[in-house]
Amino acid sequence: MDKDEVQGIWSVIKTISLCVLLITIVVWMFSAGGRIYSVWAKKKEGEAELAHAQSNRQIKTLEAKAFEESAKHFSEAEIIRAKGVAEANKIIGESLKNNEGYLRYLWITSLQSSNKEIIYVPTEANIPILEAGKR
Repeated sequence: MDKDEVQGIWSVIKTISLCVLLITIVVWMFSAGGRIYSVWAKKKEGEAELAHAQSNRQIKTLEAKAFEESAKHFSEAEIIRAKGVAEANKIIGESLKNNEGYLRYLWITSLQSSNKEIIYVPTEANIPILEAGKR
């Protein structure tokens, strides 16, 4: 073998060794990089879940505050309505005091609008005449 052939063989060995080294480095990078990527991906997934949980908590808090505000307004409206009913009852009660004629008129008109056939005529003790003889 001459010197050129030896150099050619060494050149081929160097090239093969370099290729094997490069392949080994690439395989190692992919395996290590895969683990690093896996850890990074898990970290990002956890951060996404945390952000989602925080968002859900904020939504629930805002919904609760809106419900509380709505309940306060509803209770205020109920109080105003109750005061109106109380005032109306007071006015009606005052207008009916010592007003037997109007009460009798209301009773007679309610009898006229009734579809019932039996009419009781009250006496002074407010006992119907038809039943007074039975007692």
